[in-house]
Amino acid sequence: MVSITCPHCKQVFSLEDNQYQQILSQVRDKEFEKQVQTVTDNCVKQKELELEEAHLAAIQKMQEANANLTNQLKLVNAQLEEQIKNTQKNVEFEVQKNVSQKDSEIQKLKTELERSHYENKIALQQETQKYENQINEQRLKIESQKREYDNAMATAKENYNLMVKAKDEQIAHYKDFKTKLSTKLLGESLEQHCMNQFNQIRTTAFPNAYFEKDNEVVSGSKGDFVFKDFADNVQYISIMFEMKNEMETDVSRSSKHKNEEFFEKLDRDRRNKNCEYAVLVSMLEPENEFYNNGIVDVSYRYPKMYVIRPQFFLPLISILSTSAKGSISYQKQLAEVRNQNIDIENFNLKLDRFKEAFDKNYRLAGENFQKAIEDIDKTIALLQKTKEHLSKCENNLRLANKKADELTIKKLTQDSPSLRAQLPK
Repeated sequence: MVSITCPHCKQVFSLEDNQYQQILSQVRDKEFEKQVQTVTDNCVKQKELELEEAHLAAIQKMQEANANLTNQLKLVNAQLEEQIKNTQKNVEFEVQKNVSQKDSEIQKLKTELERSHYENKIALQQETQKYENQINEQRLKIESQKREYDNAMATAKENYNLMVKAKDEQIAHYKDFKTKLSTKLLGESLEQHCMNQFNQIRTTAFPNAYFEKDNEVVSGSKGDFVFKDFADNVQYISIMFEMKNEMETDVSRSSKHKNEEFFEKLDRDRRNKNCEYAVLVSMLEPENEFYNNGIVDVSYRYPKMYVIRPQFFLPLISILSTSAKGSISYQKQLAEVRNQNIDIENFNLKLDRFKEAFDKNYRLAGENFQKAIEDIDKTIALLQKTKEHLSKCENNLRLANKKADELTIKKLTQDSPSLRAQLPK
């Protein structure tokens, strides 16, 4: 048994041991819970004070960090703005400088190109006018020379007609050539006869003439005689002669030969030796009145070819020489005109070459000028792109500054409820 005195009424109670233990246990549990509650309350208060102090310290640090960050951002922003302004000014200055320089160079090139083009055009017009005047003068001179030549040819033709008329009067004397032919001609060859006849008048009529046997074989063929005459060291006539004598051929075959059989060979020999005329001195076809009537012109078959009997040998040379002498001055003038034409052709050729070279240089200058403009445009585009990049950099810095200004504790703790709960309301 255990006695317990009541602290209020002083009454003594007797309790069994188990009862006493139960009461004691109750008292002890309440006291312990009270103590635990007290300790817990003290710990909670301590932790709240510590958390409040930590929260205040964190807020202060965040405010200080925010202030430092703001100051640093403002400083960096100011520096960047200053750099951007300076860079923009430098870029604008360089762009303006380059554009002005390129504009000046372009204008200078344009001026030089226009001046060169104008000078070349004036020079070309002057040279063209000069040569046109020369061409007109030469044309007038040629026309005058042509009129003189026509007059000379008319005079020569008139003389020729007179000589033909005189020779026609002699035709009757030579109609019966065989019966009246001298015994000297019958006893010598036709070639020797013609040579003797020419040598008798060579000194007086043809002192500068060349009349010799044709001994040069060209393409397996040659003529009998070549006649050339000169005046002032200028050849004005050349004749290829072929001699055919009936008496020098086989009697049994004489009737088979015709003059036409030798035309082709004679023309070929004339062209091979570069002679102007071809003459067949023939005694073939003695009964053919076509060849017995005088000088026969067969140019309808072969150019500048004649068939004659031996008695017309010297008259034909005289006629052709007289006719050709009248054209000596014309031949000289023609040679001069030919040379002048060559000069004109050379001038036209040089003028065409000059035009081609000028067009080529003008085209190359235009291409280089266009390339220079394209390079300038590319430079301007590059500078413009650099300017745009700097503008974008400035815009990004402005946005960064704006975002820094808009940064708050509330936004920082928006997704952190536990941290936001510790912040002051």
